[in-house]
Amino acid sequence: MKKGYLSIILHAHLPFVRHPEYDSFFEENWLFEAITECYLPLLNVLERLEKDRINYQLTLSLSPTLISMLSDALLQSRYLEFLHRQIELAEKEIIRTRSQPEYQKLARLYRRFFVKSCSDYQDRYQGDLLKQFKRHHSLGNLELITTAATHGYLPLLNTSETAVRNQINVGIDTFKTHFGFAPTGFWLPECGYYPGLEDPLKEAGITYFFVDSHSLSSSDHSIKQTVYSAHSLNNGISVFGRDPASSKQVWSAQEGYPGDFAYREYYRDIGFDLDLEYLGPYILDGITRIQTGIKYFRITGKDNEKELYDPKQALNQAYCHAQHFIQQKQEQIDALTDETATPPIIVAPFDAELFGHWWFEGPYWLEQVLRLADHPAYGLKTISCQPYLEQFPASHDITPKASSWGEHGYSEYWINETNDWIYPFLSKAQAQMERLACDLSRLTVDNLQERTLNQAARSVLLAQASDWPFIMKSGTAVEYANKRITDHLARFNYLHDSIRKNRIDERYLIALETMDNLFPNINFRSFCPKKNNTTPY
Repeated sequence: MKKGYLSIILHAHLPFVRHPEYDSFFEENWLFEAITECYLPLLNVLERLEKDRINYQLTLSLSPTLISMLSDALLQSRYLEFLHRQIELAEKEIIRTRSQPEYQKLARLYRRFFVKSCSDYQDRYQGDLLKQFKRHHSLGNLELITTAATHGYLPLLNTSETAVRNQINVGIDTFKTHFGFAPTGFWLPECGYYPGLEDPLKEAGITYFFVDSHSLSSSDHSIKQTVYSAHSLNNGISVFGRDPASSKQVWSAQEGYPGDFAYREYYRDIGFDLDLEYLGPYILDGITRIQTGIKYFRITGKDNEKELYDPKQALNQAYCHAQHFIQQKQEQIDALTDETATPPIIVAPFDAELFGHWWFEGPYWLEQVLRLADHPAYGLKTISCQPYLEQFPASHDITPKASSWGEHGYSEYWINETNDWIYPFLSKAQAQMERLACDLSRLTVDNLQERTLNQAARSVLLAQASDWPFIMKSGTAVEYANKRITDHLARFNYLHDSIRKNRIDERYLIALETMDNLFPNINFRSFCPKKNNTTPY
């Protein structure tokens, strides 16, 4: 049995959605659902592992937009309101299902789940989840890293080196502001890489990043040499490749674990099954059907006729799948022979929101994987990439190719017939922002002008988020994605014109600062291209 390492990376990201101009807003539920189903369960997993003294290492990438939302007082308050509605709905379900004991059993499960979420969030953590993640980082078990400011898809922003640099630097600055230290690793949004991207990452102090496996393919090296080792690029930064086998086991809708018939069915929700009159108080506008989080069925096939969900059976299956995953990883390590100069590392990155939201049993599966990996019966250990590099420095033998982890391996999902219209507008806004920064960065600007310029910079970054073209392609919330892009560009255009014409409306500026209140340390001068910019971010 050979010795090797397993590095699990969870990438936690949501687009910046915050609407103080409305009493409630549907898309804010994206955050509230993720807190309830993903982030709180993940913290519960980490606490149980800590209590049982399990020797594990896990990496968590927190995006700057998610960091900003998790620390926002308005959203924290609205999240508690969301939880109270969830508890009330679950209690109504207990009453409604009193003549259906199997359904009522599940309704009681959901009430316990929501009540515990509320207790954990409000009483145990005082609404500060970032503080809890930082605590686990300080214990040495959880490595925290980050990503680009608004998760901009960097290969398509590369028409401007300044756009890429600001996405990286503003993201890292946001992370440092909230956690008090700089990340060593960086998650490329959508694993999107192009040759040369390592240079601004290195300049920002990053030690390593990840790419998809095909980015490391080379006629001079086998897949075992490339994907299961760390590699150092010409500038000294290290790169790790994603393990395709782990991706298939966990991500694949057809072959992956989450599609097992024992698991809870995500798409069958009482929000689509029960009368609107009954659901009205819990679906925002009282008309549009939405997911409520209360689901009574397990997957059991593609049609609407589903079998009742059995939580015990589901958790048993999750444990079996955790065992299978660890056994498969051990077999991979045993098969890696002597082709790797150092002990092999299997890098398994996933969207954090898969665990709990899309795959309800996912947090339990993850916990069991981390427990099993600590068992002496297996010849592998979990590790984060920075500790691995400290033990086994990367070799200088590869240059990654342009790639992403999206469909067909590069940029097709983020630029196609559904969303290609946005890029000329993004490029124009970026160029205008750069000219503004260069024209005004060496002049003395008053406080109102400085605020306006910084808000214009925020609008450019927000318009560049990869989420909106992704949603346009997936077809899930296209109207909202279109509106977010056009709103941010319209806000930038207004601010740009008001600066150029010296007609700044402070009341309107305050409104924009209130709505888009992230990145408090942003400095518009960083938008001046580097060769003209004497003021670092």
